[in-house]
Amino acid sequence: MGAGHSHGHTGHSEPTAEAMAARRKANRILAAVLIPLTLLTLAGMAALWPSGSKEGLTLANPYAAAPGVTFDTGRIQRVVTESCTPASAADNTAQDGTAQSNTDGGSQCTFAFTEPDKGGNPVKVVINPDIAKSHGVKVGDNIRYLNLSHAQAAATGADAPAAQGSPSYIFVDFVRTMPIILLAILYAAVVVAVARWRGLRALIGLVGAYFVLGSFMLPGLVEGKPPLLLALVGSTVIMIGVLYFAHGFSARTSTALLGTIFGLGITALLAAWATDAANLAGVGSHDAATLVNISDSISISGIILCGLIISGLGVLNDVTITQSSAVWELYELAPNTSARKLFSSAMRIGRDHIASTVYTIAFAYAGAALPILIIVMLYNRPLGEALTSAELSEEVIRTLVGSIGLVLAIPVTTLIAVLVVKATGVRSGGHAAITADDVDDTGALAAAAAVAGRERGQADAPPATRRGRRAAQRD
Repeated sequence: MGAGHSHGHTGHSEPTAEAMAARRKANRILAAVLIPLTLLTLAGMAALWPSGSKEGLTLANPYAAAPGVTFDTGRIQRVVTESCTPASAADNTAQDGTAQSNTDGGSQCTFAFTEPDKGGNPVKVVINPDIAKSHGVKVGDNIRYLNLSHAQAAATGADAPAAQGSPSYIFVDFVRTMPIILLAILYAAVVVAVARWRGLRALIGLVGAYFVLGSFMLPGLVEGKPPLLLALVGSTVIMIGVLYFAHGFSARTSTALLGTIFGLGITALLAAWATDAANLAGVGSHDAATLVNISDSISISGIILCGLIISGLGVLNDVTITQSSAVWELYELAPNTSARKLFSSAMRIGRDHIASTVYTIAFAYAGAALPILIIVMLYNRPLGEALTSAELSEEVIRTLVGSIGLVLAIPVTTLIAVLVVKATGVRSGGHAAITADDVDDTGALAAAAAVAGRERGQADAPPATRRGRRAAQRD
């Protein structure tokens, strides 16, 4: 039983010199591939970096106010439903002190008596019909509203009838600052509490990813940079940053990065082909029409192409880092396992991940497109025609392209991880007796993990299992 069994068994065993050397060897192998790729990506980023100039691009701010008109905020104190015309007249009557009456029994409007945040008496805000019917407003809601009272007062002499017939305060939007801040704080707290420093690094990496998106990719699309190159370069930079920052510099992370880049390449090629073959042009989208009208350099098809690539980044990163870690864990439990059996065992995990992640992508896109799905359903169109329509085709293609890249990235990541981990020749002291003949599937590897755990905690105890006794005798 000598040195083999006693080596490193002090609760949590420290990495051996052999293991550390093996990890350095794996990192050197991967660095030979990743360093040139990273340098090429950074060079491409420098070449594609947008100028930041918005000359010639004009887009009216929907929240820009005319002289004398302001956007105010306040808290709703009371909600009433009244006839629209008398309510408006009464609202103006309160300002000029003139009694007015109106017997019009026309349509009903919803009004919210709102206390302004800047102080003063409550004002009567008219609520948009679509908001009143869909979500509604209630006491205690914080809202943003258009204040026309000063502009109407200035125009009273020239256009008094028009001023009297118009509402002075019009609902614009809800104020959502506090709920979003609370959710963000809760999210960050949960991530850090569960994942600790790694979770904090992931959150910081997310901020960096959005910096790349906002300062490089979006301005590049506005200036007409090649969308395929822009998406590939930007996505690769994001993945290099978030993977290494969140998971550290290791062979596992580098393996996951290679698998992720492969998946990105497949997704980009499929997205480029599908965008052209399916003629995705953003037809029917109000936002697309707005962008087309403000500049000739903006390509809606290019934006769609870029979106197809970016949308799969998170899930792709998830499966590759998980698959890489799975290979390492399985190999450390049974280091004498053959490469073929190690690949087969890891792919059993990968297949389960594929199945669940495909559902994740499909339902995520379905949830985002739910209003469109309901409208298409109400059209009573045939299913095939609906799925290939301008309203749904982009979401369908996004799901298919992202899923194909994801599925192909898993076996490639697994293969790279197996080749790298076998090349390192890692041997865990006391556990090298587990051989390929002992490991038939992932379940057997899990059993080996249980045996290894018991050995770590009971270094001096006699082996309790027949396999353990055989291993001890060999040691």
